[in-house]
Order: sequence, then C-alpha cells, then structure tokens
Amino acid sequence: MPVVNRFAELLPEITEWRRDIHQHPEILFETHRTSKVVSDKLTSFGCDEVVTGIGRTGVVGVINGKTDTKGRVIGLRADMDALPIFEATGLEYASKTPGAMHACGHDGHTAMLLGAAKYLAETRNFDGKVVLIFQPAEEGGGGGREMCEDGMMDRWGIDEVYGMHNWPGKPTGSFSIRSGAFFAATDTFEITVTGKGGHAAKPNESIDTTVIASQMVLALQTIASRNADPIMQIVVSVTSFETESKAFNVIPETVTLRGTVRTLDEDTRGLAEERLKSICDHTAKAFGGNADVNFMRGYPVMVNTEIETEYAAAAARKISGACDEAPLVMGGEDFAYLLEERPGAYILVGNGDTAMVHHPEYNFNDEAIPAGCSWWVEMAESRLPLAD
Repeated sequence: MPVVNRFAELLPEITEWRRDIHQHPEILFETHRTSKVVSDKLTSFGCDEVVTGIGRTGVVGVINGKTDTKGRVIGLRADMDALPIFEATGLEYASKTPGAMHACGHDGHTAMLLGAAKYLAETRNFDGKVVLIFQPAEEGGGGGREMCEDGMMDRWGIDEVYGMHNWPGKPTGSFSIRSGAFFAATDTFEITVTGKGGHAAKPNESIDTTVIASQMVLALQTIASRNADPIMQIVVSVTSFETESKAFNVIPETVTLRGTVRTLDEDTRGLAEERLKSICDHTAKAFGGNADVNFMRGYPVMVNTEIETEYAAAAARKISGACDEAPLVMGGEDFAYLLEERPGAYILVGNGDTAMVHHPEYNFNDEAIPAGCSWWVEMAESRLPLAD
C-alpha cells in the first residue's frame, strides 16, 4: 500500500533518529535529551501544538485534520525510557552511557511514532485530531499514570488511545493482538523476617531466620498451586534472599526476601496479596519469629477493549495481510493506565530473530520501522476518516 512505500523511502532517516536515541539512553523520568529531540522534531514537522513537561518529562504533539478539527481525537503513544543494563551488542551505535541501554526497543517505538508524525503532518488525510504521546518511565516508573494525572486525556479530549510494542521471535513487521486482559498486573513485595541472631554452633539459642525465610520461599509457591483457581494465571517469584550477615558462622538476626506477583484479574490479585501476608505471618510465628510484609501494588492489568482491538487488528491486516492472536503476557505494561482512562488497544509488531527484550544483546530491528509507522498512520486515517 502507498503508506508502506512512503516509509520505505523514509527508512534511512528514521533509522538515523532511532540509532541516535539508542546511543543516548535515559532512565525513567530522566529523558531530558530524548524529550528535547522529540519536541524539536515535532515542531519541525509542523505539528499544530507541541507541549513538554506532561508527566514530568513527557511530550505531547497535536496534528489537526484536513477539515473538521473538532471531530474525534485519537491518542497514539510511544515510550521513551531505557533500562539500567550494560549493553553487550558491540554495535557501532551502542550506548554511550555505561549502565544504561535501550534493551526493550523504546528507541524504536519513539522513532516509529516520529516517522508517523512526519507523514501525518505532511498529508493530514484525516478529520479530527491526532494526539502523539511520548511517555517517559514505562520501565517501572509509572510515566503513563503521571501523564494521565497531569490531565492529558481531558486536556486534549482524547477519545481512544493506541500503543505498540516490538516482539522478538515474531517475523519482522508481522502483527499480533488479543482482546481483554493482555499484560499482567505486576506487584512487588518485601518481607523482613526477624528472629534471634547467634552463633552457628548453638542454633538452639537462636531463632534462625534463614530457616524461617527458606520455609517461606517454598510455602509462597502454594499460592499458585493450592490457593488460586487453576485456570487463572498467577506467577509468584521470590527473586532476592538477603541476610544481614556475610559470615560463615553467624545466624543472622534478619533476612529480607523480595519478589514479584503477576496476575491477570483483580480477584486473583487480591487473593495473592492476602495469602502472601498470611503465609509469611504464620510461618514466622510457627518458628518463633516475626515477619513484616510490605506488598506494593504496581501496574494494573492491561486490558484491550473489544471494539478497539478489532480496529487495531483491521489496520494491521491492511498493512501486513494478517494479524495473529497474541499470547497472554505475564510481564507488566504501564499503557494499562491509559486504557483505564480511555478505550483502546495495544498491539505487538514482530522484531524478527533477535535477543529477547531486557537482554544486554537485544537490539531493535530497524527493518520493522516501515510496518510500525504504517500501522500508526492507518490507525489515524481509519479512525478519523475524511468526510465524503
């Protein structure tokens, strides 16, 4: 289709933008350089409005349609932040910031939405308004929530909102999506186990926190295996076991456990929180110790609305000829906050045979850019059609 052809022409330019962003990764809300790059480009494209500082360092650009600028408004969102990972790709455009890299492809998401913005500002082959949302702090900071709390949805009158993420292992430029719950709620916990420290040669004079905490690690797995409905998805992972002592002959006074709980519905989420607290409390007391549990709710379940999912899938089919049913994902995604505010959908675009996201050897596949840009444009033009 013509849009794909146009982005094939723009590919070298958009690739250059992407690789520049890749070289200068910024974490969480510290996307100052990236935000300026984005806002400068949106201004140069001729966007009708460019606003910075939404959700601290977020950027919003507005493109008015050809005729009826008071019609519907759709939001298109890309994330901008990187991860605290040391890059191991060896690329000539690898990160110049030690300990930070674009290991999730947000550089590609940003570049693709910029490419779509350039095209939409030139052609304006739609009525209404397109609101371009460039979000910081997707990787754990809740940047989407903060942009919503800054009034983004009401300020620009957004009716629907759409997002996209690259997906390694799927053919480059292919698409997949699912309606309903898609990405999991991601909650974290920290458990401090307190007993009575002492000498390793006299455990009878101590309350051994390592034994208590070890029992907890095993017992917490029963939340998934014995408490939750077997057909409901839940993952409980203890990822850190830390004692206050590094000595070989000391029974520590305290042990700290940390981890995550991932669920796909609110009932299971509430059950997991209640059982985690109860298991830890009773296990500690059974051995004479105490447990202080801090359960921290994170991103909510990301839920694609049914009608908007079909709109997104139809656009994908127009671009690539097909749109597969995506699997459930137990990772979190803070686009969930935008979907709590407005109907919309989140789609996956294939990144080809690359390392998985969050891996130090991951790299966004620039060959996916034409498909991703074209999908953004098709969403705008199909949801905001010109009047006959």
